[in-house]
This record gives sequence, structure tokens and C-alpha cells, in this order.
Amino acid sequence: MNHQGRRMGPYADVGKRDQDVSFALRLRAMVGDQVRGRVRNENAPRLYRTMVAKGVDPIEYRRKERKAAIRGRHLLCDIALDALESRKADLKGDGIAGRWFSPLQLHVLPKLGRMPVTEITQVDVRDALEPIWHAKAATAKKAADRLKIVLDHAAALGLDVDLQAVAKAKQLLGRQRHETTSIPSMSWRDVPAFYASLEEPTVTHLALRLLILTGLRSAPVRLARPDEIDGDIWTVPAENMKARVGVAEDFRVPLSNEATRVIDLARPYERDGYLFPSVRKGVISDATMSRMMERRGLAARPHGFRTSLRTWLAEETTAPHEVAEAVLAHAADSKIVRTYRRTDFLDQRRPLMESWAEHCTG
Repeated sequence: MNHQGRRMGPYADVGKRDQDVSFALRLRAMVGDQVRGRVRNENAPRLYRTMVAKGVDPIEYRRKERKAAIRGRHLLCDIALDALESRKADLKGDGIAGRWFSPLQLHVLPKLGRMPVTEITQVDVRDALEPIWHAKAATAKKAADRLKIVLDHAAALGLDVDLQAVAKAKQLLGRQRHETTSIPSMSWRDVPAFYASLEEPTVTHLALRLLILTGLRSAPVRLARPDEIDGDIWTVPAENMKARVGVAEDFRVPLSNEATRVIDLARPYERDGYLFPSVRKGVISDATMSRMMERRGLAARPHGFRTSLRTWLAEETTAPHEVAEAVLAHAADSKIVRTYRRTDFLDQRRPLMESWAEHCTG
């Protein structure tokens, strides 16, 4: 050491050499010897030494440059997110549940997400969808439809994309071998015996009873709140009905005496404003009732009771078609007819639901 505290002798420059070695290694990683195709960039070392002198990490600098370059390439993943953002007003809960985006996220973006959208061809789309085209036909169709929407969105942004890529990919993939099947249902004649077996006053049994009696889908029942019920009328809010945002409307359900009794039995279980809470938090899941039926060895599923009810209406009552469809909250007739016919047939549905309840409890 000299009087200024600096190393003397053969190891005087160890610290400096360590720094130079460290810099050399980072520079090599940064420049890769700058021999892409054996072409050396003579200015690169000077540029990166200047960065180091200013306290700038060359590798981090290159990483940021690459990210900026990628952003300018209009990758499919970015366009897809932008398309989702533009459609949120049409999706329930602004699409937070992810059902609209998940077919893309699971089956398209892992393979094509990092590609510039302008470079995507029908062959790329075919290769992405081929693994699920027959095995998961419904999901594949959704993924294809969503991808077409994303490509249309890219075109609206002024990008030069192939708007026929999805249609041409479908031609390459051919007809799907999968045949669409309906959700298994129970004959309306067997419903009374099954209804009678739901004798335990548990949340699951009570929810399934109410689903059978009202002909509603799973979501309105699972999300039922006491404040939606006024006497013998249950008004299901639009957000719990199956329809696009802006199209769905509140749906009034005439409650039979038996349905009212079931609701009264469920009230003691109310938690956080819900009649059918889960053991942990929130409400019972969509699969809770299905699994209960599955454990009993039944092929039928909860949604199938809508078929049971609709078949009973057709075979055992004289209900007009539009009234029978209104029982299931189906939109009958054309949009123009519905525009002028402003009725939900509540009074006509009331005796039908009472008769159905008498059949179920018979």
C-alpha cells in the first residue's frame, strides 16, 4: 500500500483487472463478438464502454431495445388483448371471468402469440387448432371464432392481415368428426321419484329442488338472493341470465307453493346475502349439484331438468308455444315480434309452474 491507500506491487491492479474481466464478459454477452454472419461492428465496444462509464447496463439496455422493437411488430398477443378490451362492454363482468378469452389463451396464443399478426397464415392457424379440432370440437370452434374477431380488430387498426386465414384454416382442417350431444336429461315421469330423494335439508339438495321447480339454469339458482324474492315472484337480475350484456333482461319467475317452501327452508343458510352459500366462501359451485347426481350413478345432469320440464309442457299441457318457451326464458319468435309483444306471460306461466310442482311432489 502507498500513502494514498492504493495497492503496490504485482497485485496493484487486481481490482481493475477484475472490473475489466467482468466488463469483458458482459460485453461478450452483449455483442456476441458482433459476428452475426462474421460481420464485426467496430463501434460496438466503444458504445458499450461509454454505457458502462455512465452506469448503464448494456445487457439491460439491449433487453429494453428488443422489447421496444417487439412492441412495434404488432404481435398477436397484444392485438388479442386490445380486441378483448374493445369488447368488454358486451361481456358479463367486463370479461373478468375469462370465458371469452380463454380459448385463445389456452390454445392459440401459446403457439402464435409472439408472431406479428401480419405474418399469420392459414397454415399457422391450422397447426394451432389441429390438436383440438376433433378432440375438443366446441372449444376449437370458439378459438377459431375468437381468432377471426382478433384479425378483424387488427384490420380495423389498419394492419395488413389475412382476413380469410381462419376460414382457409377450417378448409385445411376439414369437417369435425365430433358430434354435438345434448346434456343428458331425466324423463319427466322419473322426476317425482328423484325429487322425493332430495329429502335432506342441505344447501345442495335445496338448490337442486329449486332448480327443478323453476326450470332455471344453474347460475340464477346458485346466485339467488333473498332480496330478489317478493312474495311469490322471484325477479332474477339480468346479469344472472344467459344472454349478451345489453340484451339480457330481468326475468320474473312465478313461484309455486312448493318453491316458496323450499326458499323458506334455505333462508337459515343465508350468508353474505346468498341463499346457497359454499362451505368456504361465495356460493356453491356449478359442479356441486352435477357431482351429487353423478355420485348416485345418474346419467342426467341438473341442466337436463329444463328438458324434462319442456317435454312435460309439450306432452301434458295445452300451453301455447310462446308461453312454454317463456317458462324457460327462451326468446321465441323474431326480434321484431318480441319488440311489439311486450309481455313475459307471467300470469299464464303461474298455473303451469304450480302444476309442475304438483307433479314433482306427486
